[in-house]
Amino acid sequence: MRILVLIMFGSGLWMSSQIQPQPQDVDSEQEGALEEVYQSDFEGELEGWTFVDDGWKHKETADGHVLSLHQKKSNYAPEVRSPTHLAILDEIKVTDFQLDVKILSTHEDYNHRDVCLFFGYQSPTEYYYVHLGKRTDPHANQIFIVNNEARTKISLTTTEGTNWDEEWHQVRIERDVESGSIKVYFDDMENPVMTSEDKTFGWGQIGLGSFDDTADFDDLVIQGELKTD
Repeated sequence: MRILVLIMFGSGLWMSSQIQPQPQDVDSEQEGALEEVYQSDFEGELEGWTFVDDGWKHKETADGHVLSLHQKKSNYAPEVRSPTHLAILDEIKVTDFQLDVKILSTHEDYNHRDVCLFFGYQSPTEYYYVHLGKRTDPHANQIFIVNNEARTKISLTTTEGTNWDEEWHQVRIERDVESGSIKVYFDDMENPVMTSEDKTFGWGQIGLGSFDDTADFDDLVIQGELKTD
C-alpha cells in the first residue's frame, strides 16, 4: 500500500493523504507497460465528465466525497436498447488500459441489481460495457457490445452473479486491443469473473454508471495507452 498526496489546481481534482486501493504495480521501464493517465478520488469539483442523464451528484460521505448515481429513473432515452445512466470521462481516449475503481451499490437487493462500467466508448450507440448484475442471465452479469443496435452479449465466461451488498467493492477491467481480450475482476484481482474477446472497438472513452439502478463510485485509476490520432 502507498500513500498518495496529489494536488491538481485548475482541474478541480485533488487527492488527499489517505491510503488508496492500488492498481497492479506497473514498471514503466518494462516494454508495453501502461502508464497512469487519470486518477481521482472525487474530492474536488466534478469537472471533465459528461453526464448523459440527470441522476448524478457530488456526494459528501463520512469518508469523503464520491461520485454518486442517486436517481433510479433516468431522463435519458438511448436510441437502441442500452444502459440509461452514463457518466463519460471527457477527452481521455485509450486503447489498451487497466481500470480500477471502488463501487458501492446503493439500490435495494433484487436479481438485476446492477452497476455498469463503460469502455471503448465512441458514440452513444458504439461502445462496450460490463454489466455487474446480482444474478446472471442472458441480459445480466455479462459483457456487452452496443454497435448501432440493441446491446449484444459477448461474454465468453462469467459467474452466477455479482455479490452486491452494502459494502464497497474493488472492480478492475483489463483490455488488450491486439488480442481483443477483456477481463473483469471483482475484489479478487487474480481471477477474473468475466472474460471476452472482441476487436470491434480498438479505442474509446471510459465511463461509469448503471443500466437502471443507483451506485456510488470512488478512487478511480486508469492506466493505459492514449489514442494518438
